[in-house]
Amino acid sequence: MSKQALIVIDIQNDYFPGGQWPLDGADAAADNAASILEAARARADLVVHVRHEFESSDAPFFTPGSEGAQIHPKAANRKGEPVLLKHKVNSFLGTGLKQLLDDGKISHVTVIGSMSHMCIDAVSRAAADYGYGVTVIHDACATRALEFNGVTVPAAQVHAAFMAALAFAYAQVISTEDYLTSVTR
Repeated sequence: MSKQALIVIDIQNDYFPGGQWPLDGADAAADNAASILEAARARADLVVHVRHEFESSDAPFFTPGSEGAQIHPKAANRKGEPVLLKHKVNSFLGTGLKQLLDDGKISHVTVIGSMSHMCIDAVSRAAADYGYGVTVIHDACATRALEFNGVTVPAAQVHAAFMAALAFAYAQVISTEDYLTSVTR
């Protein structure tokens, strides 16, 4: 197995149209994620899926045991691929993710999934702080519009701001096409 891992974050049903918390571009991001998953599997990279459930049944989405909290079929895990359950934004907290990466002697992680401004941001920064090299595939991530102090920030701007911040000091931020080109050389 290579020294790389693909971390698939929260590509879950509630983030898709008809779900409890739909994201802008969830389907397109998941289509890209599916291509990245296939490439990582072909390289025999460690593939780790992370699935979020809130601990309370009155959560706005990802309620425990719900269909919305299940991994979306476009990013479904295969037999033997670990699925970690998390209850916090940062996928390293309380999940065993770091131990899994360290046991696999992983030195570099590639991150895809949702939401760009929360869980993707948190896991990428934490991974960099732990000393892993980090790549984020920007078009395999999705988010939604945010509101702050009476101002609505469109999803595309939220996504761009967070990708720009990660690219500044925490991760290499590239497209699916660039990733696929680099792993098939």
